[in-house]
Amino acid sequence: MRKTKIICTLGPASDSEEKLGELIASGADVFRLNMSHGQPDWVRAVVARIRAQAQSASRHIGILMDLQGPSIRTGDLAEPLELSAGDKLELTLGDVEASHPLTVSVNYSGLGDDLAEGDQVLVDNGVIHLKVLEISSGRIMTEVLTPGTMGSRRHINLPGVRVKMPSLTDKDRMNIELAAELGLDFVALSFVREREAIDELRSLLEGLGCRARVVAKMEDQQAVSNIEEIVEASDAVMVARGDLGIEVHIEEMPILQRLIVKKCVHLGRQVIVATQMLESMIEKPIPTRAEVTDVANAVFEEASAVMLSGETSIGKYPAACVEVLDRIARRTERSGGVGFAEAAVLKTNKQKTVRAAVVLADSIKGSKIVVLTKRGILANYVAHLRPAGSPIYAFAPDPAVCRRLSLNRGVLALDIEFLDDSEALVDAAIARLRAGGLVESGDPLVILSDVLSGEFLVDTILLKTLE
Repeated sequence: MRKTKIICTLGPASDSEEKLGELIASGADVFRLNMSHGQPDWVRAVVARIRAQAQSASRHIGILMDLQGPSIRTGDLAEPLELSAGDKLELTLGDVEASHPLTVSVNYSGLGDDLAEGDQVLVDNGVIHLKVLEISSGRIMTEVLTPGTMGSRRHINLPGVRVKMPSLTDKDRMNIELAAELGLDFVALSFVREREAIDELRSLLEGLGCRARVVAKMEDQQAVSNIEEIVEASDAVMVARGDLGIEVHIEEMPILQRLIVKKCVHLGRQVIVATQMLESMIEKPIPTRAEVTDVANAVFEEASAVMLSGETSIGKYPAACVEVLDRIARRTERSGGVGFAEAAVLKTNKQKTVRAAVVLADSIKGSKIVVLTKRGILANYVAHLRPAGSPIYAFAPDPAVCRRLSLNRGVLALDIEFLDDSEALVDAAIARLRAGGLVESGDPLVILSDVLSGEFLVDTILLKTLE
């Protein structure tokens, strides 16, 4: 069983029933809805299609809503601006009228308060570099440092600048309500800079009765500076290499990726490596060798998941991209991993019990781990400790819990009715695994449970060899 999960971003190339079915058949585990582009009607329709296709395939497929967050963008232009090095480009804020031949508006009215003369402004994923020359009321005059074509609604990065935008926009709040309405499984917040943003998002979700897991996207230098508190506050972290790779020097990006993955594994959080995993496959049917190596590195680092963006949302070969990731992950996993989980922080007796179960499973060749868990917490702990060879079969009574386990490394979640008789429950779980061809006679099973026994909640480890 492949351990590394695969997240696919949906868009016009992949949101039909037919394409969703192909992606699931190819190995997709979670679908991402990018709310920088997604509209509520589209979200409702595509969620219904995902649920239908997942049920048809007998899979628990997670859905991740990726909030736009406090994104700074240029405004609409009647025609693209052709910029040459040395040109002067005016940025207008709010309703200020243009006063220069080369002018573009910006959606963040407080930008002038955050910038200083001499700061750099990067536009369109860092393609266009601007230097701030002068700041006045509602206007910022810049000098173009690199030539390029300025289109409408281009994203702006501000390396080293502390931005004072609120962590959640009005649009984000409406989409959070939509996520709660539809019972989505994960909600990701863009441009997280400090713990308070995660706490605010979690409070809003809980107030709406939504149990979605919170994903923090690491996208700028301030987030890296606050990595410990952000990871601790989140359920999962996304290494969003697009914006982060613009905010830092490019040679720092691999180091930061490994730092974030290591920190997440140590603190027991899911971690996603994202952006440009197979970028060339947007247009071509096979990846570059460098892309294959990049994916393999993320798998070797034992990331919980790797994510496809444009490759599956607008690319020509969405299912083929998933198949490539699947092949790379399976092969790399057979060669072993970096082993960050050996230094995982264990704070509770339950976590230490799970460590004992994982050590036992690692010591028995061919063993499989079976977890009986009502809320998924026990399965989370097992996945965080990265068992060396054993697949993790997690049984839960609620399909929603199973969907929230779709991001956990090495976990296959199965829903089953929980019986009061613990022995009967174990027998039912094993029968389910046999029926699916997941276990066979002679297999050693390490069975881990924290279900009620009488009036008490009992953590148990059972070693059983199938007859």
